[in-house]
Amino acid sequence: MGAAKYDATAAAMIALLKYGCGLPFHRIQRLEQALAIPLPATTQWDVVAAAAPCLAPAVEELAQQAAQGTVLYNDDTTMRILKFTAEARAEALPPGANAERTGVFTSGVVAETVNGPIALFKTGPCHAGEHLAEVLNRRHDPVPPIQMSDALARNTPGDHPTQAASCIPHGRRKFVEVHDAFPDEVAFVLETLRPVFHTDHQAQHQGLDPHARLLLHQQESGPRMQALHDWMATQLETHAVEPNSGLGQAIRYMQNHWQKMTLFLRVPGAPLSNNICERALKKAILHRNNSLFYRTLNGAKVGDLFMSLIHTAELHQVAPFDYLVALQRHPAAVALDPPAWMPWNYTTALARLAAEPAPD
Repeated sequence: MGAAKYDATAAAMIALLKYGCGLPFHRIQRLEQALAIPLPATTQWDVVAAAAPCLAPAVEELAQQAAQGTVLYNDDTTMRILKFTAEARAEALPPGANAERTGVFTSGVVAETVNGPIALFKTGPCHAGEHLAEVLNRRHDPVPPIQMSDALARNTPGDHPTQAASCIPHGRRKFVEVHDAFPDEVAFVLETLRPVFHTDHQAQHQGLDPHARLLLHQQESGPRMQALHDWMATQLETHAVEPNSGLGQAIRYMQNHWQKMTLFLRVPGAPLSNNICERALKKAILHRNNSLFYRTLNGAKVGDLFMSLIHTAELHQVAPFDYLVALQRHPAAVALDPPAWMPWNYTTALARLAAEPAPD
């Protein structure tokens, strides 16, 4: 497969349709047929697989910079790998993992860094916490980052110290699920939490720095969260709510994770929700719903690579197509200086190359 037949734009478009928009190769094939361009599904795979190695240095740099982030969000979703032998599974398992583990997941890590957000994807038998641990193995800053996730134990990054925060919307959802049975009680919880999220939106809209945002939340949200805390305690202590009822279980869930859910009242920059990571994982869910599976672990690795580049570019409001084309057209420059070829600064590298005198 020569570069003259399938150039960088072909690989970028196929990858964007497949890993950015969730179109299976066979649907892309039908689209190409409608455009009178014969491009079989197997050829499409060959094109994106051939492009992946020259993009790998950029993804490695994204992972390196993500590890230095101040806030790291993580979560995972189920995935399927069609041809996944026991030997390949055992090799892909992280050290210390149960050899009997059978699940396959796509985990996502979204990091807030000095250069903006970075999204990383990994598919295999690893849980979200194990993926995050791999990312944090690259960390140089001794200060533990803030880690936002839901309350599942498998989201914790092993021995890596973090300032753990739990997702308030997960706790809120427990109450929403029992709204029909307890409308008045659930209404109180929702109306108490509503202005807390509004305050956070105000802080973002005003561009407050983390310390100013913390002070605003302590002033505005602190009393509201305390009122919710006291109300939940009263419901159980006075037996107004049966502990094993749906409402009682929702209260217990929030009480059990209260310290992590209220980290935003004590630590500058601590978020309220894990929504940014859950939105990122929609890329993987879109792939799962449309393509159903990855054929091999190598296919999953290629998909993770492209998803990481595409979604990070989108988070920076950079056109993923142009970015993927640029990386492929300048593989030597990317390999030589990956930090100069990130979604937020690659156009500067392009301009510098364009300004260089042409060789004699």
